Amino acid sequence: MYRKIMKDLKEWKDNRYRKPLILQGARQVGKTYITLEFGRKYYENVAYFNFETNPKLNETFNEDISPDYLIPILSHIASSTIVKEKTLIVFDEVQLCERALTSLKYFCENAPDYHIIALGSLLGVAVSREKFSFPVGKVDMLTMYPMDMEEFMLAMGEKNLVEQIKNCFNTNSSMPTALHDAAMLLYRKYLVVGGMPECVLQFTQTEDYILIRHTQNTILTSYLNDMSKYNTSNEIKKTRLTYDNITVQLSKKNTRFQYKLIKKGGRAAEFENAIEWLCLSGIVSQVYKVEQIKKPLENYRDIDAFKIYVSDLGLLCAKKDLVANDVLYMVEELNDFKGGLTENYVNIQLTINGYKTYYWESNRGAEIDFIIQRDGQLIPIEVKSADNTRAKSLQVYMDTYKPNYAIKLSTKNFGSVDNKKIVPLYAAFCI
Repeated sequence: MYRKIMKDLKEWKDNRYRKPLILQGARQVGKTYITLEFGRKYYENVAYFNFETNPKLNETFNEDISPDYLIPILSHIASSTIVKEKTLIVFDEVQLCERALTSLKYFCENAPDYHIIALGSLLGVAVSREKFSFPVGKVDMLTMYPMDMEEFMLAMGEKNLVEQIKNCFNTNSSMPTALHDAAMLLYRKYLVVGGMPECVLQFTQTEDYILIRHTQNTILTSYLNDMSKYNTSNEIKKTRLTYDNITVQLSKKNTRFQYKLIKKGGRAAEFENAIEWLCLSGIVSQVYKVEQIKKPLENYRDIDAFKIYVSDLGLLCAKKDLVANDVLYMVEELNDFKGGLTENYVNIQLTINGYKTYYWESNRGAEIDFIIQRDGQLIPIEVKSADNTRAKSLQVYMDTYKPNYAIKLSTKNFGSVDNKKIVPLYAAFCI
């Protein structure tokens, strides 16, 4: 299946200032698969080393981490000669070996002609909690996410529909009704299936929602196991409580995260480490409120006001135990959850496109779901789960800050009115 990150990997390979690359991301997003596929496509051979399945590798790195020492040994382990610029060296689950991570510094300084990609599912957690000697400034970094809406549609064989969507987005022209309806159905399927590659592949082959749910539950179980395996004993219960509670908070009319909803009398001091663990693992992301609309937005965030979104919609629906047909037909029983689910979807698409997202509230309660910075402009994005055309909060924002334009995402077709770019939800990947 096509993954956009392949282009980033190719740019890394061709960069004359290339450093060893760390590719991080949550479990099961496809890091190993895409890296090996990249190696097979652009290199003569791949030398693959997994620190989880081959713990003895740690002994090699404990002895010496200079490239001159490592390369002959790694060549022997891989049963093939590692050649500069022609072999892709892959360190998988590198968070399990601190010395392997540190060795990247010496490859950068003393042997830059070797092409190395290190993969880490819980690298952020490991570096934060174990005080790893991280090779700051000596590595390139990329983050991989679940498949976005565009990649999902391409996997479903809808290349022509994707091109039509991009064209309508760029020209603000309406999609033909039949195509708009087809794209909306694909959007609702994406909400159920999500972007985990294994789930998407199974869906393209079977369209069996029960099978996909089984796979999603297996992934959720692996996340829970990680919370126990890569966490301090007194934080395990708090981390699981927090993760379980995120779906509850997304069902509230106000999706701002509240500690008291995790546990009666809950406070930041009790759960902030749990939230940090979930964010560092790539399982969730925090979106902070900004108090002022000024650049850089990061300077004006309110550290006490934030929302938490999960990294994959299919896992969100599985965790909520939602029946596929209820989501496909958006039944009334889901009314309380539709808003949070749709916001979560949009945040995923924006994050994959490289945006740092924030939200805004006025003193009188008007709220803009997302503020992003693009091409030097601060752009407000309002999200509606249906075709509701009333956008009072967006109008309040526009009257206050006079942006050049705003984006409104809903189930309505493409268009433009009063400096508001109307974008259907399935086209959020175009932003």
